[in-house]
Amino acid sequence: MVDKSNLAIVATDLDGQHADDAGAPLVSAIIPCLNEERTLGICIRKALDVFSKRGIKGEVVVGDNGSTDRSVEIAESLGARVVHQRVKGYGAAISAAAEAARGKYLVMADADDSYDWSSLGDFIDALEGGAELVMGDRFAGGIEPGAMPALHRYLGNPALSTIARWLHHSPIHDFHCGMRGFTRDAFRRMGARSPGMEFASEMVINAHRAGLVIREVPIKLYPDKRGRPPHLRSFRDGWRHLRLIVAHAPNTMYLIPGATLLVSGIAGLAVLAAGPVRIGGWYFGIHFVALSAMATLIGLSAILFGMLAKVAIAIYHPGHGGRVVPWLMRGRPLEWLVFSGGMLAVAGFVADVLLALHWIFIGGPME
Repeated sequence: MVDKSNLAIVATDLDGQHADDAGAPLVSAIIPCLNEERTLGICIRKALDVFSKRGIKGEVVVGDNGSTDRSVEIAESLGARVVHQRVKGYGAAISAAAEAARGKYLVMADADDSYDWSSLGDFIDALEGGAELVMGDRFAGGIEPGAMPALHRYLGNPALSTIARWLHHSPIHDFHCGMRGFTRDAFRRMGARSPGMEFASEMVINAHRAGLVIREVPIKLYPDKRGRPPHLRSFRDGWRHLRLIVAHAPNTMYLIPGATLLVSGIAGLAVLAAGPVRIGGWYFGIHFVALSAMATLIGLSAILFGMLAKVAIAIYHPGHGGRVVPWLMRGRPLEWLVFSGGMLAVAGFVADVLLALHWIFIGGPME
């Protein structure tokens, strides 16, 4: 039997729960839950067994997302603390439970017994060894038959992880593994806010942005035992992951391509300003003027989108604004940008008028 004497009394009211950190547990097991009465007890017992065998003080915190079955009753009967989250979503449930946790180390995993909570010790060891975020790697540990749909195993997860590694320069192999551990301070520094499944991607992206020490441990994925369809929706949640991954990479997606187009467009316009030219036997005329102008406009728009993305990210993560956002915040950026834009617009209008007058009075082809 598991000794529950060290576990905190079940509570749903979060007021003052961080008041007494002197007797805080070393590890908090975070379990998001929505109608998981068939498997929640299995997961809680496994986590408590690990605490008992290792002789450490631990707690189980269940982030309940509005269960209508016996999930809350089961959690309470086993000594877990239950935190009720009215905002729907995987990320919302995790956030509520993690905010309520009192442990130095927090380890999260699903309540359907697809992740083996008996492997909790591997995450504790990695955290004790200096890691601030520990990611499980299902592809290294093994995926049991029937544990993951073929669409997710061979397309969804590999494709999204590859895109995320490329855009965010991340070495993480399994970007979306649901079992992971982190320190309480690391959770605060990551500052993930997404309420849905994309919360998992946001955690890793923000961990890299915050410069956290990240390690991976192999884990095995088992078929879930919930006996009902999963909450995950492949295409809806996959799109949410992809959208967040792309939106949080403004340098690669907006600024670098935008700068390339802008410089190329300006160079093309400069070369063709005096008229058509022939280079290596190729004729460059009015059509390439239009192409250069289009590249310039698209490049400038992309740079502006990138700047807006950086500002939006900095609003939620003030410590990671880079160099661009502080520059925009100095002085009066709005007035400066309006003045510069107005001057450029006036210069462009004057140039158009001069070109039109030149064509009207001199005549001949526009080129």
